[in-house]
This record gives sequence, structure tokens and C-alpha cells, in this order.
Amino acid sequence: MQLFTQFEAEMTEGRLVVRVGFNLHKASLGWFIKTSIYSCTRRPAGRSMMSNLKQERWGGAGQGGMELRWYFVLMVTAAIAISYFDRQTLPVAISAIQRNIPISNQQFSYLQTAFLLSYAAMYVVGGRLLDRLGTRRGFMAIMVWWSIACALHGLASGFTLLLAARFLLGMGEGGAFPAAVRVVAEWVAPEERSTAMGVINAGTAVGSVLAAPLVGLVVLTVGWRAVFFLAGGLGILWVIWWWASYRSSGPAVSSNTLDSRALARELTFGEVIGMGSVRSIVFAKFMSDSAWYFLLFWLPKYLYDVRHFDVKHVSYYAWIPYAASGVGSFVGGAYSSRLLRNGRSLNRARKIALGLSAAFMPLVMLVPLVPVELSIVLFSVVFFCQQSWSGLIMTLPADIFPLSAVGTVSGLVGFGGAIGGAIFGVAAGQLLGHGFGYGTLFVLVGTFHLIGYAAIVLFAGKIQPLRADDLREIESRA
Repeated sequence: MQLFTQFEAEMTEGRLVVRVGFNLHKASLGWFIKTSIYSCTRRPAGRSMMSNLKQERWGGAGQGGMELRWYFVLMVTAAIAISYFDRQTLPVAISAIQRNIPISNQQFSYLQTAFLLSYAAMYVVGGRLLDRLGTRRGFMAIMVWWSIACALHGLASGFTLLLAARFLLGMGEGGAFPAAVRVVAEWVAPEERSTAMGVINAGTAVGSVLAAPLVGLVVLTVGWRAVFFLAGGLGILWVIWWWASYRSSGPAVSSNTLDSRALARELTFGEVIGMGSVRSIVFAKFMSDSAWYFLLFWLPKYLYDVRHFDVKHVSYYAWIPYAASGVGSFVGGAYSSRLLRNGRSLNRARKIALGLSAAFMPLVMLVPLVPVELSIVLFSVVFFCQQSWSGLIMTLPADIFPLSAVGTVSGLVGFGGAIGGAIFGVAAGQLLGHGFGYGTLFVLVGTFHLIGYAAIVLFAGKIQPLRADDLREIESRA
């Protein structure tokens, strides 16, 4: 039996078509996700804020006239896919690794915490570094770092070395999303940014989807160490592609949406942290990613421990929620863009889409109460909504701030999320180690997005580009 669904998102100057198909068989479940981007006739002059911005196109062989900015968006999507593949290698291969290196539930939580602590620190440092080095050099440096760190996992002979490799991997990957937001801020107009971030955020699903079957295949045929060597090599290949292709577009896109004074003024780190809107978004990300990183890292282990899956069964079925998360990334971003084109304000377009994404997260509380087949469906709905939320919330720094501050703000937002994931990851290990079940944890994570959304609505203020009046208020508090 074949089931197909198609989703189309009309963009300012192009059309994004996502077709997702599932082939259902008695003993296995196959999948594909196909995306295409087509160029359309340009808008007439004066119809959008982008009318005076020079539109560059990628005219090289094999690109079919794809607009250059969407080519770069897809490059970044590939990088995010690699990052999520790299971080998922350990959770998927953990059963095989434990045959050589004994790892308890508590130690497993420490491995994830080591990753998330360095990941959080690098979000802040990496975001600021990207604002200094620029997108091209900064993204290349962090990708080289995390690719080498991923390969080092394969050399681990004990828990301590595995912990060190995990820490180094987090240091590299922490700069990925700040770099991605900078690419969007450099190249994509405001009315298309949530769609672009949705495409990029879908890379998390591609990497996670491929991790389960590919890691399982390599583990069963070659061994778990080879998984990390292959993943590291893939990252180095992307670095070569990036260095040969990417260039910055300058501040032209930002200048269409910000007062000239806001564009020229470089915010200090203290001024950024002092803004109530920034603190509210950071807190919302802290809450939502506490849930997300628990689900991301612990889903395979839950299937091993509670549903009694083996490596083969995890390879067959664990990818399904991650595939749903990719569709959610597309749909959430495109829906918010559609609201903008239909006349909704930026503030309402973002908050409506975020609210709908948060509303269905409590469904995860039902997972322990249903058969395994239905639990996979519930996980899929929750992953769909989480990644819709994630792409939207990571669009906000580009919506509000000039390019000179986008890396810093997105770094702080990511820092909040990673710290939340680290803290709750340790708490999850402690609770499981002291007799609590996964049901308790699912009840907790089912509330986190609603709390984060309430913080945005109540305390973040109006979502709109930073203006000169906002700068005067910031300066008056200094």
C-alpha cells in the first residue's frame, strides 16, 4: 500500500514543493522525502521590500537556474543534516557499544550532558565568533572541528574517552545554528525567512532519519567504530563544498527592514542580554529543548529498554518520528510565511504558528498507555510539532536584529536550549535510576512547550524589527 501527501508553499519568488511518501509492507517500512524548488517570474517592481535588491541566480550546470540564496539554504540544510546524523550515532549504536564499554543509564545521561554543556557554551561563543569572522570562515572552522571530534568516538576504549569525544563534538556543533541563521539573515527576505529556516531545520530530520537505518547497517556489517569514522569523513567533504561555493551577500537584505541607525549600531553583549525580548525567547528555548533533547537522545533507548526492540527493529522504525519532524519543519515555516503574505503582521504570523506547534506537545503523555504502533504515531505527531516550533523560534533573531547581532542573539537562544537539555537530561537519568518510569518523564516534557509559549506571549513583547526608538530605550538603561 502506498500513502502520499503533498504540501506546497508559495514563496515570494519561488515555489517549495514537499512530497512525502510512505511505502507500507508487512515486514518493513520504506520511505522517501523529495523536495524541489522552482523559479517563478519575478515580482513587478514595487510589490515587495525586496524590489530594489539585486536578485542573484545560480546559473551553473546542474542547478536548473535555482536562485542562489536557495542553493545556499540547501547547503546549510545538508550541514545541519550531517550534524544531527553525527550526534545520533551514539544513541543508535549504544546497544553495540555497551558490549565493549559498559554504560549505565546514569553514564548515558552524562554522555549527553557532556555534549550539551559544550554545545551550549559554543552557542554563545560561536555566535559571537561568527559575527566577528563572518559566515564563510566561521562555518568552515566549526564543521572541521566537529567532524574530527565525531571520528574520535571510534577510537574510544573506555567511558572516559567516549565522554571526552562527546564533549568535543558538542563544542563544534554549537556553532551550526548561529551560522545557519546568519545565512538566512544575509540572503533571505523577511517574508521568506520562516520558510528558509523550516527548510534548514528539516535537515535535523534528514540526519536523524538516516542515522537509524544507516548506523544499524554499519554496526551489523562492519562494527560500531566504523560509524564514527564514516560520519567524520562526510563532514570534511561538506567543508570542501562550502569553501568552494559560499560567499556573503552583504547587508542589503537587513537594510530593507531596519532603521539605518539600527543597522549601523553594533549592540554590545550586555545590551543584548539586557533586552527583555531576548531573555523571554531564551527561556522559551530552555523549556522546549529540555523536552526535545530528551526525546531526541532517549527515544532509541526507550525502545530498547521498554518496548524491547533490538538494533534491527530500531533501524526499521525509529526513523519514523524523525521523518515527521522534517515535515513539521517545512509546514511550520511555510504556514507562518503564508500568514505574512495574507496580511498578518510579523508578530501575529510568528505567534500563531508557535502556539499551534506547542498545543499538541502534551500528546507525548499518552505514549506509555498505548500499544507500540500507536506510540510511534504519537511520537511522530510530537516530533512534527517540536520541529515546527524550533524552526520558528530560531527565525526570531533574524526577524528582530541587524546582521551584526544575529549570531550573538541566536547563540544565546541556542545556549538556553542546550542548557535546558543538559539539566533535564541529568534529571532524567537520576529519575530513571531511582525507580521512576518513562511515564513520569513524558508527563513532564509534555508541559514544557506550553510554558515556553506563555513566556513569549506574556513577556517577549511585539515581534518586529529593531528600530531607532528601541535603541534609544536600550541606551537610556545603560
